[in-house]
Amino acid sequence: MAEATLQGGTSVATSAKPRRFTVDLFATSINDIEIGIMKQTQHRAKSQQFTKDMDVIGQIKTDGERTGIVAYRAGLWNKKKGPNRRLVIKLFSETMNWRATMEMMIGRSLQLTHGANGMPAPSYAVNIGRSESMIQIERSADKWAFFPERFSFFILGDERARFYKLRQNIFSIGADYNLYDEQDRKIGLLDGKLVSFGGAWNVSISPEHTDPRLDVALQLFCSMLRFNKPARRHIKDLADEMRAGRFQPTLDHYERDLYLNPRRAR
Repeated sequence: MAEATLQGGTSVATSAKPRRFTVDLFATSINDIEIGIMKQTQHRAKSQQFTKDMDVIGQIKTDGERTGIVAYRAGLWNKKKGPNRRLVIKLFSETMNWRATMEMMIGRSLQLTHGANGMPAPSYAVNIGRSESMIQIERSADKWAFFPERFSFFILGDERARFYKLRQNIFSIGADYNLYDEQDRKIGLLDGKLVSFGGAWNVSISPEHTDPRLDVALQLFCSMLRFNKPARRHIKDLADEMRAGRFQPTLDHYERDLYLNPRRAR
């Protein structure tokens, strides 16, 4: 056994076997997690993070057992318009305790898209419970038409940061993504299952990169892939409207809080 040190100095044992889990997204909103007239009320009572507009869309499975639940704010995504329309995905434990949130950053996405002359570059912030730092997952705007898309992010530790890149496998039948470290070594695979109505990914990660935060980031990333195409269109439409002067960009106050200077005078 080897040991990996996580943020905060916590050491966890690692094995020679890859870390594996499955992100399984439901085809419809009919599932055993939400069936029942009192289910929504029970979920909100369990966690304040489960808001009234939440819709459960999937689950995380490890060794065949459910270890997590994925939901998104359907009201924000399906009913809002313009810059108020945002994608917010949340990860809960199997007992509905909040674990993490991934949300589209409209301001940052518009900045990157504007700098790339309209090539959509959505940006997402991942907030993981008990973690002192955020993880920013962003689509690269350095892309030609019909070429595979790439996303990048880094995870901040006590002594070093670890940088990662996700690259779509253009030769795969499903929505596969390879995970690379900062030295461009392939250290993981997001294997999209072709026979899946809602979307499913079998994820494997090299044991040298054992970090619960990496697991969570990839679980939320796979969940985001269900919305990937409409999310890109949304950001491109906003950037086009902004460039044409048809709206003045405004940001949701929750998003504005994430941009505030932590060293500002209070």
